[in-house]
Amino acid sequence: MANPILVTGAAGRVGAVGRTVTELLLKQGKAVRAMVRNEDERAQALRDMGAEVVVGDLLDLDSMHRVIAGCETMYFGMSVSDAYLAATVNAAAVAKHHGVKAFINMSQMTLAQMSITETTVSPQHKLHWLAEQALNWSGLPVAHVRPTVLLEGFFLIFTADSVRESNQIRLPFGEGKTSPVAVEDVARVLAALLANPQPHIGKIYHLTGPQSENMHFYAQEYSKALGRTITFQDIPVEPWRDGLLERGLPVHLVNHLATMADLHRAGRYDRMSDDVRTLTGQGPLHVQDFVRKNAATFTASAKAA
Repeated sequence: MANPILVTGAAGRVGAVGRTVTELLLKQGKAVRAMVRNEDERAQALRDMGAEVVVGDLLDLDSMHRVIAGCETMYFGMSVSDAYLAATVNAAAVAKHHGVKAFINMSQMTLAQMSITETTVSPQHKLHWLAEQALNWSGLPVAHVRPTVLLEGFFLIFTADSVRESNQIRLPFGEGKTSPVAVEDVARVLAALLANPQPHIGKIYHLTGPQSENMHFYAQEYSKALGRTITFQDIPVEPWRDGLLERGLPVHLVNHLATMADLHRAGRYDRMSDDVRTLTGQGPLHVQDFVRKNAATFTASAKAA
């Protein structure tokens, strides 16, 4: 049997990149080893899809040997965490020990504007930048994938309530333009790289949606998708940040999200790339189509149901 392709974070909830990558690879007939943190219904769902499911912890050396041994190609992705750098180096060290031939790393697009002298106030951005440096130093055959802000994040999780309740997108993005990309498009790129990684080793790919516009434009896209008028209401960053903390989100994550909001206001997310279409042969999802696909989430009756 062919060496399985390893997908870390395969059971993740937010964004579900790993889960979507697993599903796409299995549909292509690839053998997939799906790494999960816990044995639960999400792990069983991956097993039902046809994946080999392995429970492991990115920070635990012994479990990572079990996870990586026998895999020549792997995808590394981890949610926002203050342990991100340690997890990356741990996975890289074990991958090098086992002779992994392709290490596809999920990063983020802000790093394109960072350097040894330029960073952001987000600790997560610094950890991501250092992780890329460590992977490059490791001598592993690495490709970095840097998506911009995900539609499933700010455009779904953080706008659903206000769109439902007041027909407003309430985000602290100011007049800044942004080019959000859908998880399904990121996953399609990752699946393409994992299925045939060698041409991509040493490359960095930046993933954006099909257009970069301000939030007033996207409010019009919401309106067209939902059949009612949606407007954009800019809000200050600090009260929004306080609200996230009140919801119980970890401080490290909130600081990262607040930095992303500040960078949006500063126009730092006004970026465009054709890499999604170039790598997959299909253009990325438009915001209007994304909202239409998730219309129930933005509709008042959905909450009452």
